[in-house]
Amino acid sequence: MPKQAKIFVLIGLFTMGWISAQSIQTERIDLLETFRNAEGAVEKFKFFFATPNRYTQNSAYDWLDDVKVYLNSAEKINDSSEIVLYKLIQAQLYNDLGDYDKSIAIAKELPKNKDSLGQRPLEILLTILDENYGKLQMFNEQIETREEKKTFGYTQGVAFYDIYEKMGLYRRAMEKYIMTVGTTIADNDHFGKAKYHNKIGNYLRLDKSEPTAITEFNKANAFLELFINDLTKQKSENELFEIELLKAEIEGNIGKSHVGLKQYIEALPYLKSSLDVFEEFDNDRYQAQIVDNTLNFANAHLQLSNYRTAKRNLDKIDSVVTVQQQLRLNRLLANYYDRTENYRTASIYYKNNERIIDSLKAKEQSILNQQLVAIVGTSDLENSRKLINEQKAANEKFRSEMQQASERTNLVIISLIFTLLGFAGLVYAYLKSIKNQRLIAQQKHIIEDSLKEKDSLLKEIHHRVKNNLQMVSSLLSLQTKNTRSKAAIEALEEGKSRVKAMALIHQKLYQNEDLSVIEMQGYIESLINSVQSVYKKGGHNISITIDAEGTELDIDRAIPFGLILNELVSNSFKYAFPESDENGKIYIHLRKNGEQGYFEYTDNGVGLPDDTDERANSSMGIRLMNRLVNQLQSKLNVDKSGEGVRFWFNFN
Repeated sequence: MPKQAKIFVLIGLFTMGWISAQSIQTERIDLLETFRNAEGAVEKFKFFFATPNRYTQNSAYDWLDDVKVYLNSAEKINDSSEIVLYKLIQAQLYNDLGDYDKSIAIAKELPKNKDSLGQRPLEILLTILDENYGKLQMFNEQIETREEKKTFGYTQGVAFYDIYEKMGLYRRAMEKYIMTVGTTIADNDHFGKAKYHNKIGNYLRLDKSEPTAITEFNKANAFLELFINDLTKQKSENELFEIELLKAEIEGNIGKSHVGLKQYIEALPYLKSSLDVFEEFDNDRYQAQIVDNTLNFANAHLQLSNYRTAKRNLDKIDSVVTVQQQLRLNRLLANYYDRTENYRTASIYYKNNERIIDSLKAKEQSILNQQLVAIVGTSDLENSRKLINEQKAANEKFRSEMQQASERTNLVIISLIFTLLGFAGLVYAYLKSIKNQRLIAQQKHIIEDSLKEKDSLLKEIHHRVKNNLQMVSSLLSLQTKNTRSKAAIEALEEGKSRVKAMALIHQKLYQNEDLSVIEMQGYIESLINSVQSVYKKGGHNISITIDAEGTELDIDRAIPFGLILNELVSNSFKYAFPESDENGKIYIHLRKNGEQGYFEYTDNGVGLPDDTDERANSSMGIRLMNRLVNQLQSKLNVDKSGEGVRFWFNFN
């Protein structure tokens, strides 16, 4: 080994020993006791949020008990500033415990006024809300919170790539992450570069591009070693803690990538090292990573026929974080019992997974906000996955060929380096630039193809939802023919009319180029024709005027609006003109002005009966309209003073 390499190894060993000693010393400090001894709410607040490894000796429940005592004392003396600080700590603790609803409820009690709250508490408040909304997949509220952060000038944590990540769009998340973070990392920020390449690698791993992901993880490891071995920069306790956690995360990701490539022997040491670190610190905060690494560690042993070790690790998992982790745990246990010829127990775990999957499918197919959701067929999904995998394989082959070409070019450059050093450097830079441009063009092409494919799948979903709703309508028609009760027939007809209103929404969506909005003039005309076909009965003379030209609504507003209009038009045809509709008129007005909308419906019929208010609670139609208007965050107004009846409301 060259002398210079030996020196670097000795420096690295010395540094790692110093880090280990510092970690042991940090563990001996009772952080909760230090928190108790801090003077006043301000110092306690600073210490709590400056201590990332606060649960190494005491659980979040222990901290919560102390904070509740301090909060009660502050409330007794009505110290508003202390109340705010202790409630922020309390909200963070509930977030760490996974009680996100409780955390949001506490955070929403606090003011969002920068002058009254203070700069640092306000930043922490918005960060807590952001994290909670993300965990609950309330993406609209999360986006609003981040926009609010931008408004107050906070730049940290205002990107949107992590939202794409939670939606499973890993390639798009990686693209946004590169654009947002890649250009902000300084060349000498080795720790920042390590985190950056680890993140890129994880996106590639989740997108099933494990070979390329491992390359990124190795880059992350290299930058982290540079940061560790830089003795010119003294590391704080928090930095040493973050170094150890990042090292564990990178090693866990490398291990999981090897498992994905079926390289089980190579995966084991990485996963073991990562688990040792995470289990040493905090089982609550890093529970998801601990479970993921343990599942992969057990899977590797299972594939290597180390059945006893695999089972021992699977038994260590006493709680999972996600449904997908539960499904995978059941699959591995079933696989273990299959391999050990205990088929009865294996069948139990297979059936458990079937129940979980059936439960998920039932939930997706249930009625949510009066809408039926259909699932794309399995064969379509398999074809889509096959196409995506073929694209990935082609991309990997292209990258491999480019890498080989680059290596050959480097050999030529090295042979000429002593005579043409300056010229060789320029040639190398030029070739690398060409390589990067080709890679960017290839990735752009893949992303565009993926977007087209997803757009096609989304149209197919709306088409299938429309078909399913039509099937429901047909079933209701069959039931009507087999029913003798007049009240039951009327109820079934009303239900069929409502289903048709929802089906029209999905029909308009898959016929549109823009899948996000619906043109309401055409939709209202189609809806009126549908209702007329039910109540026409030999002809009618009602004049209907529709004023909604150029108005577009998204699906979340169009469905409640369609159901409301269906109820109003049906009621006009049934009750407004009992004797003659010779001069009958209906007027429908819908307008949008910026973020505000206005809806008005009038007819010149006999109007509503005097006891309408008393019958509101027993009338299905009126209750349905009130709930739908509430869903639009508005209130239904009724005017019975003039001729006929007039309904109107404003909405956002």
